[in-house]
Amino acid sequence: MSSPSNLTGSKNYFEDFEVGMVIRHSRGKTVTNLENVLITNLVMNSADGHFNKDKMSRSSFGKILSYGGVNFSLVLGLASQDCCENALMELGLDNIRLTKPVHHGDTLYAYSEVLEKSDSDRADAGIIVYRHFGVNQEQQVVAQVDRKVLLKKRPAA
Repeated sequence: MSSPSNLTGSKNYFEDFEVGMVIRHSRGKTVTNLENVLITNLVMNSADGHFNKDKMSRSSFGKILSYGGVNFSLVLGLASQDCCENALMELGLDNIRLTKPVHHGDTLYAYSEVLEKSDSDRADAGIIVYRHFGVNQEQQVVAQVDRKVLLKKRPAA
């Protein structure tokens, strides 16, 4: 049986990050009506802008808006493999900014900056604060969120 350490990447432990480091994440995700309408309804957001195509076609936006919670959640997901695969605990999300509208069919990409790095009260882990940015297919920043995680230190050989 494989060690749990072998289940995650080898370049995303606490020691691998430095303040100021910027990581461009390789994956993108096209926003579809599935995640937008499903999640919007699951969290009981009843704003017409997220699922009333007729009404939104007559608005200044011209089409349905993707719910901001979906947008920043996708950005967090796109960043997770590189930044948080070895996280032991999510410690907080802060400074969420939704800066441009996102519509069905837009594709989101992400990059992250390491804002802070500090020791924790655990010998096997430290604390990292990232700022994740979501950009659309036109490279416009559409979302930003700060994420604080307790991240494993590299296992002793």
